[in-house]
Amino acid sequence: MQEKIKEIADRVRELRELSEISVEKMAEYLQVSTETYEKYESGTEDISASILFEIAHRLQVDMATLLTGEEPRMNIFTVTRNGKGVSVERRKQYRYQNLAEKFIHKKAEFFIVTVEPKPQGTKPDTNSHPGQEFNYVLEGSLKVYIHNNEIILNEGDSIYFDSNYEHAMEALEGESAKFLAAIL
Repeated sequence: MQEKIKEIADRVRELRELSEISVEKMAEYLQVSTETYEKYESGTEDISASILFEIAHRLQVDMATLLTGEEPRMNIFTVTRNGKGVSVERRKQYRYQNLAEKFIHKKAEFFIVTVEPKPQGTKPDTNSHPGQEFNYVLEGSLKVYIHNNEIILNEGDSIYFDSNYEHAMEALEGESAKFLAAIL
């Protein structure tokens, strides 16, 4: 996983430099400190999917370009076979599988996200990002933390929310949970 993080970090740095955007301007755009952003580009700190989504937007590239190093080419349709999406362990608490990385100029990003259970009493780290997000629970149960609320979702339940607000997901009952996420 560390090698993959370094590859993504290198692509981000190279594209930022080619776009003639300073580290300071990118950090300001992402609303993180310059030090944190420099850790992203050095590969010493993992970049969350939501931050990666924003970096791609700022650099005017598809998120798949940052994840895989390849430009998406499909413009009519793309098919992702079961279990064949680009898998990325972006954060320790979540595993993402991109479901449409080959489609160019997407208006949203689609992922299957797996959340592993954490030790009891441990609250997950929150994140936020511009836009909106839709999550549909495929397996297991989740506790969703958003804007001072805790919502329990079970298989078949969904939530749509303003992702500018701090949010996180926690797998319940000691079992992993899986959900479909659409980030708009």
